[in-house]
Amino acid sequence: MSLAQTTTLQPIPFLSFDGKCAEAMRFYEKVLGGTIKVMMSGAQSPMAAQIPKEFADRILNAQLELPGGALLYAGDAPAHVPYKEIQGVTLALNYDTVEEAESKFNTLAQGGQVTMPFGPTFWARKFGMLVDKYGVAWVINGELLPL
Repeated sequence: MSLAQTTTLQPIPFLSFDGKCAEAMRFYEKVLGGTIKVMMSGAQSPMAAQIPKEFADRILNAQLELPGGALLYAGDAPAHVPYKEIQGVTLALNYDTVEEAESKFNTLAQGGQVTMPFGPTFWARKFGMLVDKYGVAWVINGELLPL
């Protein structure tokens, strides 16, 4: 049996940072819950001898397992690749209650920019949009409604 027949394809967001990956992932772990499963710097990797010392602390691979089993991956941009801010991607989170959604929205918004205030909409009792202090765009939904 091939791997394609035994696994379910599920896209996993991989966020890129410019030296702030460890800080960002610890923030997401605290705000969203879950557990960091991997936080590997260049110095900790099998490629440590090939990584310039000034980049050894940059994160090559971070993995956060969220409640319910969803995954969020991240890393710092490689030293030889010019960093470009995250563009064209928004992460959406759905919460069963408006209260929990609003709490997560408010915490993620601290130090960032609210692009759509948390309020009523036709697909959820309430939702909001923001870009957090690490440049990641989020849509937070509270109590999805049947469409």
